[in-house]
Amino acid sequence: MKIVNLLVGGPTDLWPNDLKLGKIKDNWIGVDRGSFRLIEMGINPIVSIGDYDSMNDEELSIVKSHVNDLRTFDPIKDDTDTQLALKIANKELKADIINIYGATGGRLDHFLSNFLMMTEPRYKKIVSKIRIIDNQNTISYFLPGSHTIKKELDKKYLAYLPLNEMNLTLNDVKYTLDNYHVARPISFASNEFIGTKANFSFDKGILSVIQSKDS
Repeated sequence: MKIVNLLVGGPTDLWPNDLKLGKIKDNWIGVDRGSFRLIEMGINPIVSIGDYDSMNDEELSIVKSHVNDLRTFDPIKDDTDTQLALKIANKELKADIINIYGATGGRLDHFLSNFLMMTEPRYKKIVSKIRIIDNQNTISYFLPGSHTIKKELDKKYLAYLPLNEMNLTLNDVKYTLDNYHVARPISFASNEFIGTKANFSFDKGILSVIQSKDS
């Protein structure tokens, strides 16, 4: 199973510890300043993309000396840098799992852009591959059907976020639902596993599931 990680430009204090310690050694795409931050940790991205306006000349020079595939984009474009990186991870690098780091914290509009872009029809085929990860949360996305998720050892809470109207069933959790009709986007927050796995099903659209812990 091929994992491709993306590092975008969110605050470093929200990185998970393994990332802060440079222990995540899978394939990396650096998004703008994310490339420089990876290099600082001794990780050379496979691909670096962005307009690089967040770096000074010296930092950009360092990135150019460490990355063989550096792609520069005009800041005025239809897609965000993260969207471009997703395309590369899926189509060029053939990722089975795409983990996005550095996408939380900082500007709220940036986070919402990253979180909600999975609702775009063009991502339907890959949405289940994508996770947004920080030091307290793992955000996953699911398409209609029946699913089983495993509890992450360090996480206590579960949240189910229907991103559209659907009928939702939740099992093996503290607060269950039985074919409950969800009329609008909502967060069923602060649920909990009662074991090591939880099962759920829904009939249409996209459901986001968040495993989280207190800081």
